[in-house]
Amino acid sequence: MPNIRARLLVVLVVLFGSLTVAGTPSATAATLPDSLWFDGTSLTVSGGRFTDGQGREVVLRGYNVSGETKLDENHGLPFASVTDAKKSATALRALGGGNSVRFLLSWAYAEPVRGQVDTAYLAAATDQMRAFLDAGIRVYPDFHQDLYSRYLFDPDSWYTGDGAPKWAVELGDYPDESCGICFFWGQNITQNGAVKEASYDFWHNAYGLQDAFLATAQQTMTYVRQHLTAEEFAGVVGFDPYNEPYAGSYDSGQTSRTWERDVLWPFYVKFRARMDAAGWQDKPAFVEPNLFWNANIDFQKQEGGLLDAGTLGSRYVFNTHFYDQKAISGILMWGKAADGQYATDFGTVRDRASAVGTTAVVSEFGHPLSGTVSDKAPTVLKAMYQALDSRRPGSTWWTQAATSGPVLSGSQWQWDIYNGRHHELMNGNPDKVLTSGDAWNDEDLSAVRLDDSGAVTLRQDARLLDRVYPSATAGTTVAFTYEDRSRDGSTTLTWNPVPSSLPNVAQLVGSGQYGLLVWRSGSGSAPTELHLPASFPTSATTVVSDLGTVYAPPSYTSTTPVGVAPEPGGTGSRRLLLTDADSGVLHYALVTNGATAPSATVLAAARSELTAWAAKTIG
Repeated sequence: MPNIRARLLVVLVVLFGSLTVAGTPSATAATLPDSLWFDGTSLTVSGGRFTDGQGREVVLRGYNVSGETKLDENHGLPFASVTDAKKSATALRALGGGNSVRFLLSWAYAEPVRGQVDTAYLAAATDQMRAFLDAGIRVYPDFHQDLYSRYLFDPDSWYTGDGAPKWAVELGDYPDESCGICFFWGQNITQNGAVKEASYDFWHNAYGLQDAFLATAQQTMTYVRQHLTAEEFAGVVGFDPYNEPYAGSYDSGQTSRTWERDVLWPFYVKFRARMDAAGWQDKPAFVEPNLFWNANIDFQKQEGGLLDAGTLGSRYVFNTHFYDQKAISGILMWGKAADGQYATDFGTVRDRASAVGTTAVVSEFGHPLSGTVSDKAPTVLKAMYQALDSRRPGSTWWTQAATSGPVLSGSQWQWDIYNGRHHELMNGNPDKVLTSGDAWNDEDLSAVRLDDSGAVTLRQDARLLDRVYPSATAGTTVAFTYEDRSRDGSTTLTWNPVPSSLPNVAQLVGSGQYGLLVWRSGSGSAPTELHLPASFPTSATTVVSDLGTVYAPPSYTSTTPVGVAPEPGGTGSRRLLLTDADSGVLHYALVTNGATAPSATVLAAARSELTAWAAKTIG
């Protein structure tokens, strides 16, 4: 998660040793509610993008589920029950607008005894994963770790970790843990001798730790594949081998870059082979560079980004995290984030993914929602989502849309329905029962909580979280922007107003939210999809496109150029579907909730303005 670019890579979480198969899924599975003919295919990586079986570019947006996995209270699972998992999945789709989750798993609970896998844990984790798949939400599991393991820390310690099981810690003669003078938990990564030595041992395969991890990882993936139906498994996008890798310490003469080349990358190659052996050969590994490669504090930053990995291609995804450590520090960034705050940082992610020939995902980003720097959260998160959408700030988007770049996939940290209602014995200490926030190292980043009635409730502005985004593009995305009009207290934040040179478009949008997608059509027949937030009820949505203009779009049919349909999963979430019948042609679509029964004259004038703008700006 966030604190001062902290987090240790470490033995992440791996899952277990020997595995028995308990039960098998049914041979066939019912089609998800509200599915259409083009839904339900597996994703692959092609041409530097996620693509579905119809050849459409896919953008993954969602959340990490969840930091609860780090805790003991639910035994390393994201949820106390499948019922809670289903409740969370429905809310994530309907309230949070997500179409995907990064699903956390724990090595410590999957393999509590070396070589003995807890199949009950794997079964429970798979059942909870299925709750999201059944809601139409794609999943990529993550072997999670921070600070190597909770078992490194004393019962009365100020800090804790997660990841490796107790037996893995007991193999090493590690010093008593101490962070020294630390203001953030993440400083343990580079200052705590026990964490550093344990991490180093994992990467150097001391005591056969890495071998054990790889073996149990293969068995875990085999279990998941065998216990999901083929349709369910199609919704599993890939696997994140290791959360936030860091060397612990470097050997003499070794640099962060050579560590990535000589230690980290060979590990990923081995993990990739294990994926193939487990039947995941058609799914990519979501590989993370050195944790500090993109730190935005100069003294923390280390050279990296898989610079010497060559072309990753379709078998790997460039996977990274981003937290604004300057903002989190409370002293290195005064004031709040502004338009374009992270355009350069996220532009670097796009450039690295392009350089290695694959797509990118920002699998963690976020900001504390309580404490001394929580007042920055509304602007920091708005700026991060803006940077995921486009590499251009709002101030220059309309004039430089041709350089908007690909829309990035991302998973916000985090979606923990138990936020503020935990009962966690920190490091097993009954005298340190944590209940507030995320119940882990003083973090509080969850976008949701349960209210007193047990309903899932957002803790952040719905305008910020439930967003218009191109979930599937039939062709190639050229440019995209979304003005969410999210709020910072009582102030509405508008960073990308429609320019005065487009007066009829500006009139349609008014004070409402809007999204604008520009794409070049492909050769397939499946439509382009935009997620419609709950703030865009069909009856109050206006679409202006070269494919057609409409207020209150009709239900989708294969002959309707502009239509609305539910998203798969039966959660009530909706999508705008745009159907073209050509190839290589530039198209655009503006969708807004700002107009009330606009006249045909205004719609036609807005369409003329956008057509001229697209021709001039993009060509």
